[in-house]
Amino acid sequence: MVTSRYLIHSHKMLYPSIPLNQSGFIQVSKVHNIYWEESGNPDGKPVVFVHGGPGGGVSTDTRRFFNPNKYRIIQFDQRGCGKSTPHACVEENTTWDLINDMECIREMLNIKEWQVFGGSWGSTLALTYAIKHPERVLELVLRGIFLLRKAELQWFYQYGASQIFADAWKAYYEFIPEDERHDLMAAYQKRLFGEDKQQQLSAARHWSVWEGSTCHMIPDIEHIEETGEDEFALAFARIENHYFMNKGFYASENWILDNIDTIRHIPTVIIQGRYDVVCPMTTAYDLHHVFPESELIIVPEAGHSAFEPHIITELVKTTDKLVN
Repeated sequence: MVTSRYLIHSHKMLYPSIPLNQSGFIQVSKVHNIYWEESGNPDGKPVVFVHGGPGGGVSTDTRRFFNPNKYRIIQFDQRGCGKSTPHACVEENTTWDLINDMECIREMLNIKEWQVFGGSWGSTLALTYAIKHPERVLELVLRGIFLLRKAELQWFYQYGASQIFADAWKAYYEFIPEDERHDLMAAYQKRLFGEDKQQQLSAARHWSVWEGSTCHMIPDIEHIEETGEDEFALAFARIENHYFMNKGFYASENWILDNIDTIRHIPTVIIQGRYDVVCPMTTAYDLHHVFPESELIIVPEAGHSAFEPHIITELVKTTDKLVN
């Protein structure tokens, strides 16, 4: 089912900020310690929030998509980002490592099965987790679909989104010398992982601010400034570039779509901003085409960010519906 919500009669807001019930770190390898946290109702329906990036992280606001009286809300920072350590580390950091980390957290918290909620890269990881562990997934709530295919990466990092956000593109593009601009992701990789720490930081800021500048249909200046902060930008840019240059560590470009039959029995809602420039709607359409049992909600007057008003409305409506 495809729904275009052109008239939104009732606006849902984020739930109020809530304290944590518990939090901590779990050592998932000799290298990595993963930060995790739990909030909401300890006896409620378990849900795991899967953040974007890769390299983003969770916050107090990302707990607020869920009714805290009814959900047991689990969040974690993926390897190398947020509060997880070591910071900005790409060693032993692959999609399959993150899937294993989710299982470690689930088992540690004695959760049999949970709702999986993810947007952007979080949708990629949520889908991958569900394909690998379908028996552990109650429902999927997905936003801003990203399948990590070559055309999606080229659109955002080489040519495409540049035509819509030409002003923001200029700094990202001109940071790279002219003779390397034919492959911007490779040029950024060279600088993000070079020996010059100042150049690493400068490259990270340019990479991260480019994405921050395009996340909202109406650019959010505060958000853009936050994406340029050193600590966030370094993890975000290095980890994203690492995953993208390695094609997400998938065996084939269409691995998720080719394995979708594994999860077609899982209730799934896809929420997609019509004017999402970071993860254009065509990707959500491709997913829905091979997964017709899913519900695709196309949100007008919305771009990519989970925190755009109409996106919030649809996400909270969905989590409310799935817990009532």
